[in-house]
Amino acid sequence: MSITQNPEAELMEKIRSLPPDKITVLEDFIDFLLTRSEAHLLVYTATKLSEAAFAKIWDNPEDAEYDEL
Repeated sequence: MSITQNPEAELMEKIRSLPPDKITVLEDFIDFLLTRSEAHLLVYTATKLSEAAFAKIWDNPEDAEYDEL
């Protein structure tokens, strides 16, 4: 493995050296990482989209009394 290669090329070289059963494990792990990233983005987006709706409920004089308890 050459030190001058870019990280992507080094990773591809390592992947090519894996036996087929390890390739399957690696593919499952990559799918897991992608799914986790997508799930995080979905939760973040849903939270941001709901802030305006919840602000109407939370930001009112009646609710302010509970904030001081």
